[in-house]
Amino acid sequence: MEARAVWKYARVSPRKMRLIADAIRGKDVNTAVSVVKYTNRKAAGMMEKLLKSAVANMESKSESSVDINSLKVKTVFVDGGPMMKRFMPRAMGRASKILKRTSHITVVVGDSE
Repeated sequence: MEARAVWKYARVSPRKMRLIADAIRGKDVNTAVSVVKYTNRKAAGMMEKLLKSAVANMESKSESSVDINSLKVKTVFVDGGPMMKRFMPRAMGRASKILKRTSHITVVVGDSE
């Protein structure tokens, strides 16, 4: 059985979020939460919240009680979302484009069977 959690339009660059996703992919949920909790990045806090949401979805989805120790992070992927385009004034009357990137993050947890 699987459960998933999706965070769309997260205000973090996909490149930064993929570093955290690579660190927890394939691990059991308790280890993944520990890794994320002690990683000193903004993206890590967001990923911890999403992992806990996926586990809660698993608990609400199943009729019987779920053993959290047997859950595993099956897949984690981060896709790029829409970019907000801003402009910053530069020298000699020019302007440069600033892209504020967003991410769509998906976490799937399931039984380790």
